[in-house]
Amino acid sequence: MKQSVKMIVGNWKMNGESTGAKEFERLAARLIEDPCRVDVAICPPATLVERFARMGGPAGIGIGGQDCHPEPRGAYTGSISAELLFEAGCAFVIVGHSERRQLCAETDAIVSAKADAAIRAGLAPIICVGETLAEREAGEAVAVVRQQILGSLSDRLAGREWALAYEPVWAIGTGRTPTLEQVAEIHAAAREAMTERLGDCARHTPILYGGSVNVDNAREILAVENVGGALVGGASLKAEDFIAIIHAAELALVAAGAQG
Repeated sequence: MKQSVKMIVGNWKMNGESTGAKEFERLAARLIEDPCRVDVAICPPATLVERFARMGGPAGIGIGGQDCHPEPRGAYTGSISAELLFEAGCAFVIVGHSERRQLCAETDAIVSAKADAAIRAGLAPIICVGETLAEREAGEAVAVVRQQILGSLSDRLAGREWALAYEPVWAIGTGRTPTLEQVAEIHAAAREAMTERLGDCARHTPILYGGSVNVDNAREILAVENVGGALVGGASLKAEDFIAIIHAAELALVAAGAQG
């Protein structure tokens, strides 16, 4: 995970049961035929992790889990540990997604424990933060994201590979996105909070943007300062759309290099 290389991660959520393998095969085939300069990963349902890890290896596609339990093993029916994800072929795991925070009442402390579990197992956590619409409209977005970062990060992350993902809750799956100025404001505040919590090592940690990222808006979002990539939901389920977003990330890299 390098700040100088864009990272594009697809979060399939609870999708992919019938056509998912075919779409993943199309994605892998295209990336083998036309390798990219972008770090690409897919986080499928847990039932597909091992299969996709085998299929995605030759294409350089990283595989991630969508969540993990803080404990390495035990009587936790229905849960999956970071160690099990690692053994199945994962390199990453998403923790603290807003759907987990809201539907499962996950606190910053729980998210921090899950991120620690990921590090313990050899996975790179992708830690999600983001404000609700009510918090955005009340002018509290920066404060909310800052507090989530300070509460969700632990000392164990220092010097390790991990990423932050800013996902405004009101933009996820709605087709709505913040303005580019709002994205820049939050990502700058996030960088400040990360370095305050962990020191200079966090200056090189990627900050992904997530929330209705699609073919039409990816390039301009990925060109915003401090946006190190994207966490993509629905658009990652179709190979052609996801490849177009990967290409948008490559164009953003080229443009940044030209400006540098």
